Amino acid sequence: MDAIERIRQAVIGGDWEAARDAAQEALNDGHKAHFIMEAMVAGMDFVGAEWQVGNMFIPEVLLSARALHAGLAVIRPYLSDAEMKMRGTVIIGSVKGDIHDIGKSLVAMMLGGASFEVHDLGVDVSPEAFVAAVKTYKPDIVGMSALLTTTLPYMRDVIRSLEEAGLRETVAVLVGGAPVTQKFADSIGADGYAPDGATAVIKARELMDARAVKH
Repeated sequence: MDAIERIRQAVIGGDWEAARDAAQEALNDGHKAHFIMEAMVAGMDFVGAEWQVGNMFIPEVLLSARALHAGLAVIRPYLSDAEMKMRGTVIIGSVKGDIHDIGKSLVAMMLGGASFEVHDLGVDVSPEAFVAAVKTYKPDIVGMSALLTTTLPYMRDVIRSLEEAGLRETVAVLVGGAPVTQKFADSIGADGYAPDGATAVIKARELMDARAVKH
């Protein structure tokens, strides 16, 4: 097994030390940094797919994300600006009144593992804070999470606030969380709905492809 495959397996296995060491070994062997990064992302893609079908669980996914970031830390100085270009930029947060963090954080980590630049706004994020973050980070995607049915209306409020600020057309809106459904997402004018982290990665990629065609 060469260093590139060991990196992929280290991410899948959630072994951050092995991922770090294999990344350094791959660099020493002359592998280009962007090929090493692609191997790590491929490993995280596998983890996401396994989690989606119930073969892996949240603690394992978190360990895999940690391993990926350990490997990225080794190769980042060797990546050019073009190679470091992410698939897109995402801001994500749990909406106002909702302090649930685990699911949202997992989605953020999986998006980061899939080469998105992610800015996690935390929990209990007001519509005004989402608008401010859009102005600051100029994201491609706004991700919103809610675990409480009572906080769902704030998703609609965020979209309305983006419209009022003249920013709605600049971003795609992706929503998720236990009480969220595709029907609800459609009713508030969201661009995408994801019931879990693996689907969120797939949806985010689809939204980026759609934006590329649009622009």
